[in-house]
Amino acid sequence: MDRALTPGFPARWWHALSDGRLQCDLCPRDCKLHEGQRGACFVRAMEGGQMVLTTYGRSSGFSIDPVEKKPLNHFYPGSSILSFGTAGCNLACKFCQNWDISKSREMDTLMDDATPEAIAQAAVRYGAKSVAFTYNDPVIFAEYAMDTADACHALGINTVAVTAGYMHAAPAREFYAKMDAANIDLKGFTDDFYVKLCGGRLQPVLDTLAYVWHETQCWLEITTLLIPGQNDSDAELKSLAAWCRKELGADVPLHFSAFHPDWKMTDIPPTPPDTLVRARRIARDAGLRYVYTGNVHNREGDTTFCPGCGKAVIERDWYRILAYRLDAEGRCEHCQATVAGRFGEYATPFGAQRIPVRLHAR
Repeated sequence: MDRALTPGFPARWWHALSDGRLQCDLCPRDCKLHEGQRGACFVRAMEGGQMVLTTYGRSSGFSIDPVEKKPLNHFYPGSSILSFGTAGCNLACKFCQNWDISKSREMDTLMDDATPEAIAQAAVRYGAKSVAFTYNDPVIFAEYAMDTADACHALGINTVAVTAGYMHAAPAREFYAKMDAANIDLKGFTDDFYVKLCGGRLQPVLDTLAYVWHETQCWLEITTLLIPGQNDSDAELKSLAAWCRKELGADVPLHFSAFHPDWKMTDIPPTPPDTLVRARRIARDAGLRYVYTGNVHNREGDTTFCPGCGKAVIERDWYRILAYRLDAEGRCEHCQATVAGRFGEYATPFGAQRIPVRLHAR
């Protein structure tokens, strides 16, 4: 039976303080709220002496995307994914590329009412292999995402979190236990970058990355948006890549994507393609096997190469797969070396299109 949709869904991960306020225990912001106040994310609030999630069952829209757009290059390549988000965010990135959704303070922008069961059924109806919690950060609507994951798994649908990974350890254990894959932003590799440009700290993100990679069954890929003059120096890129290699290993896929002027950073130019090529070279020199470029046209930077023989095993052009040379277990057809990831029987790829969908008839 579908769960009732309510504007004040009971939230988890909070406790009462001695002065009558409630503290949210979901993320490192530790917001302390009086009655009627909302947290920094704007969607978790104190109502009637309880913590509630105000966006449960409400979405900013749905679409069918290629899984590579999340970006996930090693999670059932070529498959389609039903994507949706809500509103709000628990970080305050000045360079936000989805600011119209993540910074929204207008709940009327959440136009689609959808229970977890309706979303899972829509994924089946549209032939999507997975459902992605994306556009804004699913950490802040974790209860909704987790219930949707349960509904999806009941129908054989995978679930994917596209997130900044800014979350306390206890809720992270529950959240990632229900995710089949995640792409987590590593926005920069200095605490100064996180404090000044994101309103957060670096260490909680590193802790999340290490936990997901080593302690869960959730497949992990990482994205770093490179901003000219902010987080794209050789020294910072070498440090980032060295940390990934040492703490996670050679097999974690790392995506470098291009910034475009937006939100509160319109005075900085777009990332030159050469910056992404340089970053990819630095990360590969550090020992990472799967490093990609995004938001620029670079066939080599889109392609997956075999860790054994070095031949191209998944050739891509943007989000289109041009050639696929792996078996169902992810083994190279040339040398039988295994590519890290989640694979299966390869079918006709979904392609590069994006299809807006509605869960309900209007």
